[in-house]
Amino acid sequence: MDNDSLKENDVYDVHTKEIDLVNRDRKHLNDDVVKVDFEDVIAEPDGTHSFDGIWKASFTTFTVTKYWCYRILTALVGIPLALIWGIYFAILSFIHIWAVVPCVKSYLIEIQCVSRVYSICIHTFCDPLFEAIGKVFSSVRISLSKQV
Repeated sequence: MDNDSLKENDVYDVHTKEIDLVNRDRKHLNDDVVKVDFEDVIAEPDGTHSFDGIWKASFTTFTVTKYWCYRILTALVGIPLALIWGIYFAILSFIHIWAVVPCVKSYLIEIQCVSRVYSICIHTFCDPLFEAIGKVFSSVRISLSKQV
């Protein structure tokens, strides 16, 4: 295998990838949130049933209305919202990559120096003090006795 074909296999362009028109929620983002069917909204308990024809017409009306309203709304608002969300996530990614991560890395580098100085001070001043207090109280003996 030559280097050119190896590079072509390794490079993957996100902008030209094929989209799945059948399975549009591969990561199952909306499994528990937006699955609303007729049976999830309208239900008739035992003893309270409408005419069968009305029930079937209600089901068809609900399903078709939901289907076409969703399609019309996505046709009207989907592209502008996709543009807005694209800009938003581009800005968010830019801020995270170029501001947040470098600031956090810088802070961790600077705080490491401060933590070493703090550690040296604690070991220099507090360790002897606590050692001395420990020796003073090491000779204290407590005995418990039960008196009748």
